Amino acid sequence: MQIQFSAARADADFVVLPVEKDGLARIAFGDLDASAQRVLLAAARAGRFEGEAGAIVEAVVAAGEGVQRVALIGIGAGEADYERAGGALTARYLTSGTTTITVDFGALPGAPAPRAVARFAAGAAQRGWRYDLYRTRLADKAKPTLATITIAGAPAGTDAEWAPREALTQGLSLTRELVTEPANIIYPESFVARVSESVEGLGLEITVLGEDEMRDLGMGALLGVNQGSRRAPRLLALKWNGAGEGDPALALVGKGVTFDTGGISIKPAGGMEDMKWDMGGAGAVVGTMKTLALRKAKANVIGVCGLVENMPDGNAQRPGDVVTSMSGQTIEVINTDAEGRLVLSDALTWVQRTHRPKTIIDLATLTGAMIIALGNEHGGLFSNDDKLAEQLLAAGLASGDKLWRFPLADAYNKLLDSQIADMKNVGPRGAGSITAAQFLKRFVEDGVRWAHLDIAGMVWADKPGATYDKGATGFGVRVLDRFVADNFEQ
Repeated sequence: MQIQFSAARADADFVVLPVEKDGLARIAFGDLDASAQRVLLAAARAGRFEGEAGAIVEAVVAAGEGVQRVALIGIGAGEADYERAGGALTARYLTSGTTTITVDFGALPGAPAPRAVARFAAGAAQRGWRYDLYRTRLADKAKPTLATITIAGAPAGTDAEWAPREALTQGLSLTRELVTEPANIIYPESFVARVSESVEGLGLEITVLGEDEMRDLGMGALLGVNQGSRRAPRLLALKWNGAGEGDPALALVGKGVTFDTGGISIKPAGGMEDMKWDMGGAGAVVGTMKTLALRKAKANVIGVCGLVENMPDGNAQRPGDVVTSMSGQTIEVINTDAEGRLVLSDALTWVQRTHRPKTIIDLATLTGAMIIALGNEHGGLFSNDDKLAEQLLAAGLASGDKLWRFPLADAYNKLLDSQIADMKNVGPRGAGSITAAQFLKRFVEDGVRWAHLDIAGMVWADKPGATYDKGATGFGVRVLDRFVADNFEQ
């Protein structure tokens, strides 16, 4: 779906007028005559429309010798409401048969902020993402028809505010595509190929490590997870030098388990198909890196993805096995379904030894315990640095990808002690998300600011949200992009 901007409202078959909360009496109707205005206001009153964010009321009014469709859309009372309203507009009309809509912000009593209008456009564009590649019998009425939304009457500066949000929308689309694809299509090698094609020409420096290279580096934890799969593992790194040459100031590290059966500690059959999105952390990392490159972020950032498949064949890792990580620390594998932390441990070590970032954020669909704790409303946040945690929490609130902080402490860390190795890969049932974070913390070097985002409940949705339909949400891209903009580009 295309978003375009126009200085003024031209002739349009379908015009949408934004209305502030409780602002029905302040609408500027433009060229709608008095009769048309009465019809539209009557429809608003009948529908109890008060300008709340995302509320829509529509009428067909007389226009010359014919008729015209006109709708009112509530934009609420704050900037975030504009985004919600844009998403609601697309959700309402995406498959309605309508092909073009003009939204006239000149209807507002005062000029809106350019950033608010850009957020409206972003919400509309992001809510329009669909992936119908495998639908061969989709009914015509279920097919998307909305092709263009024209934003008219936008204030000066809206184009400049839209540009980074258009980049974000493209980054989100990549993440959603990867998370949506089935595991027979997206596996470590094809993940690398798909991402490489998507970011070609954007100026990202790409590094790919194969199985032999990782074995030479001593990545026994990551390779142990993959040894039951016929698919070859990969480590993918995307480096963006937007602030000039030098080590990246920030590393983003993503768990990329392209399918997780649980291995020998196999998961129940019910719902196992969902484990195609166990690479949601890696998906968020590459979507963020594409966003940063598209908008030419003035920051040096590297994104790293540990890519494996966790399968239970005769060569699979067993409960009780001991592996040696790239850091040299040994791990007793108590549960092969606690595999994401093993993958991340070697990815964390590799990026620290190779690129020496001062700040690291890892993202992973790591624990079911996080869904028990937070449901599908927040991602979990763990950090060894209070300022970093505050920055991420603020970025989450500003972007809409909300986070909630959990504690770390020595008492939790001791729950990982092993009788025969340096650590176990799981603790007891209680505090499962915290002990998983404590495990990762053991691989973070002294002096490095680190945060872990457990996004298990956020990468896939069973019901539509403000800017996404059921399915892949793209969670993580918005908060990371905002975090970089607020803290590394000032």
